[in-house]
Amino acid sequence: MSESELLSRHRAVLPNWLALYYDEPIEIAHAEGRHVTDSDGVTYLDFFAGILTNAIGYGVAEISDAVRSQIDTGVLHTSTLYLIRKQVELAEQIAELSGIPDAKVFFTNSGTEANETALMLATQYRRSNQVLALRNSYHGRAFATVGITGNRGWSASALSPVKVSYVHGGYRFRGPFAGMSDADYIAACVDDLRDVLATTTSGDVAAMIAEPIQGVGGFSVPPDGLFGAFKEVLDEYGILLISDEVQTGWGRTGEHFWGIQAHGVTPDLMTFAKGLGNGLAIGGVVARGEIMDCLTANSISTFGGNPVSTAGAKATLDYLLAHDLQGNAAKLGDKLLGGLRDVAGRYPVLGDVRGKGLMIGLELVGRGGDPAPGAAGRVLEETKSRGLLVGKGGLHGNVIRLAPPMTLTEEEADEALSILDASVAVADREVS
Repeated sequence: MSESELLSRHRAVLPNWLALYYDEPIEIAHAEGRHVTDSDGVTYLDFFAGILTNAIGYGVAEISDAVRSQIDTGVLHTSTLYLIRKQVELAEQIAELSGIPDAKVFFTNSGTEANETALMLATQYRRSNQVLALRNSYHGRAFATVGITGNRGWSASALSPVKVSYVHGGYRFRGPFAGMSDADYIAACVDDLRDVLATTTSGDVAAMIAEPIQGVGGFSVPPDGLFGAFKEVLDEYGILLISDEVQTGWGRTGEHFWGIQAHGVTPDLMTFAKGLGNGLAIGGVVARGEIMDCLTANSISTFGGNPVSTAGAKATLDYLLAHDLQGNAAKLGDKLLGGLRDVAGRYPVLGDVRGKGLMIGLELVGRGGDPAPGAAGRVLEETKSRGLLVGKGGLHGNVIRLAPPMTLTEEEADEALSILDASVAVADREVS
């Protein structure tokens, strides 16, 4: 069956709002290392990794062997009503890596579910349904997480179980604070936070939830120290800080294991998912023990932290640490950022190159500096035609997102830079 036939069947039975990349969507039928092959036999270098999820790449023996070993026991599922050895071992490891004192871990099936859980814990602990979130943020597609998503393109409903107030800070390229120095930007955002607390809340806010780098928002990077400055204000009110590490966790930013560490602060709760499972469905929350234990009703998770997903996740985390993939992300991220800034110097359509480690955003603009979503769409198609898969996002749909597996090699980075150079050149000609 051809990909076009599969597309027709997809459109007949799946929702219209389920996004597909490319004018001619592809089916990924095989993968190895950092490369994927579609059902027509075309192979691509993967620079989006299943939305940052295939963090180690494809066909990694240590991970596959761990999953097979668990499957061979015949125990694919038990639920959390029974002890799960790999779940306990993985929780111990994450609790230690988190840096959160007296940490406890709860496993879920996705980042959305992890953020929903964090909101439930924070609002119950604080006995308040008020939440602070950042403009341009994205935290998932469930009821509460849509309610705190500060990006209209991904906020399908105005209904919400929480009362949310939005603050500045995530998206620096545009807006009233654009062009400020780091210190002035942080000061302006702190002033805005205080004003929001004084004018749109009753003061007893449950939590602030924030992505250290905004993912769907276009890999937007605030100045280091912003969330540390926010935390000083939050502490005055007793407000909890939730760091959404679904995309920034596990060393992807290169300089730190968790994105929030760039801000010199330890959050009260962190959520995680994506890269931990290297393709397996797993997410979770790690929080101070008193917060995690604040629920007074019974609760379980049928599938969260199941034997197969935790066996694979434990192998993924062990592999990541043993091979210093955080260091590799730092080294090759610097290489890519430097090369892409050279590209931006040649082509005005590339208005901003930003990111950390292997988490890089390219903002495409028109000649007047306005968002150019059409140019981003052109780069998406041009890179595909040249054998490179990338992502797209941003508030205006004009940002190319680069997040390859953290096992990326120098040769593959050079290949991607060459393809991106040629693809941006096409977009620049079209804009001009």
